[in-house]
Amino acid sequence: MTTYSAHDHAHMARALQLAERAAFTTQPNPMVGCVIASRERVLGEGWHVRAGEPHAEVMALRAAGSSAQGATAYVTLEPCAHHGRTPPCADALVAAGVTRVVAASRDPYYQVAGQGFAKLEAAGITVEHGLMQAQARHLNRGFFSRIERGRPWVRVKLGMSLDGRTALANGESKWITSDASRADVMRWRARSGAILTGIGTVMADNPRLTVRLPEGEDFVAPLRVVVDEHGRLPATSHLLTDGVAPTLAVHGDDVVPAYGDDVTAFAIRRFVHGGLDLGALLSQLAQRGVNELQVEAGATLSGALLRNGLVDEVLLYVAPVLLGAHAKPLFAGIDPASMSERLGLRLLDTRAIGPDLRLLLSTH
Repeated sequence: MTTYSAHDHAHMARALQLAERAAFTTQPNPMVGCVIASRERVLGEGWHVRAGEPHAEVMALRAAGSSAQGATAYVTLEPCAHHGRTPPCADALVAAGVTRVVAASRDPYYQVAGQGFAKLEAAGITVEHGLMQAQARHLNRGFFSRIERGRPWVRVKLGMSLDGRTALANGESKWITSDASRADVMRWRARSGAILTGIGTVMADNPRLTVRLPEGEDFVAPLRVVVDEHGRLPATSHLLTDGVAPTLAVHGDDVVPAYGDDVTAFAIRRFVHGGLDLGALLSQLAQRGVNELQVEAGATLSGALLRNGLVDEVLLYVAPVLLGAHAKPLFAGIDPASMSERLGLRLLDTRAIGPDLRLLLSTH
């Protein structure tokens, strides 16, 4: 087992911080940070900002210049070994004369997957990996999910009252939570490759599902996806008329919808017992490069995803209000017959957002 020094840990922690700076802009690429250092001395830093632009290693090497000769490169993901939109980072590290590369994690993408390490080792560079791997995988959980599982990392965002309700019985839900919570949601939207909702939410609320950040903060607009089983998406929907972000409608394979030219659509098979194959939908989104999928839907779609084991995280905003026994629940169709059949979640994070409480929970 490799023993890492305190300097190694400090530089990798810094590389992870750098990587996260591009959480809103790297999609569909992973977030990657790099530090070039000699013992405790940092020679150069960099991170991958946007797909098609220089990778983290190249940015850090540019900052380090000739001092990279004989140094160590700390990188949060295995350097690439293939020509994509940019040249291989492994070649850049070899050319710069670094003598050691410490990577947090192996890259599961088939065009890398150990080949970056092999190229470095063939050039005589010492390669070590696994330092802070859990943190690196968590940072890029969407990318790892898309490559390894063939589906995005699915996060269901919900706002509820203290009595566990998401809307009044008549469907009214604006607004349960505070302005502060809604601003916080925007940051989670910005790191998502797509936002998923159901046709019921579209018909009731006519949402825009856009990202609204303070002026000057850059982001890649996420794809907006509507589960529209029977092809009812109205032409007047904000999702089709605002031109802010692309919209994708998903309908049953036995439906011929009358969508206009403003929407891209594809069919998903319908189960015999009713409902669309949501697993197939997630697979399609992965093929479109979606790493993280944020679900902002009603109880029916949210419940269907949860029942089918397709939810990874629940992002829950709890407002200090009561909506009463007849208001709508968080998830439809969750009805355990006994306490032993209850669905358990693991609490990852709790924090106050304005007057509300934000919970991040894992289903794993």
